[in-house]
Amino acid sequence: MTEPLPAVDAAVEGELRLLDPVVRASADVLATLLHPDFREIGTSGRLWERDTIIAMLTDPDAPRPDPLVATRMRGDQLAPDLVHLTFDTESNGLRSHRSSLWRLTGSGWRLYFHQATPFIDDPLAEV
Repeated sequence: MTEPLPAVDAAVEGELRLLDPVVRASADVLATLLHPDFREIGTSGRLWERDTIIAMLTDPDAPRPDPLVATRMRGDQLAPDLVHLTFDTESNGLRSHRSSLWRLTGSGWRLYFHQATPFIDDPLAEV
């Protein structure tokens, strides 16, 4: 068994924080977790940039989805300053495969890129 890598642990910790509804509602906390060049391809296929995703998530009039439950999270350190995470989430019956790139900056690990792809149970899919 391999020992956990501190970089992967830091990325996992950051990712789990981003799944917390309290964190998702705080522009200040989101700003500390999202890289200045952050981009996301959401489950709808929409491309989000840092400022637009923070505005959408923290809009007091926006509908609040149920919390996301993460499973099968794993990470690989691709370079000294880059970690790739993959995991699945479920919320309100919507399941998504997710992929995140975390970059080390002068202020710590920050989410640089994220993509979510909806999926349904497929008995022929890899487990």
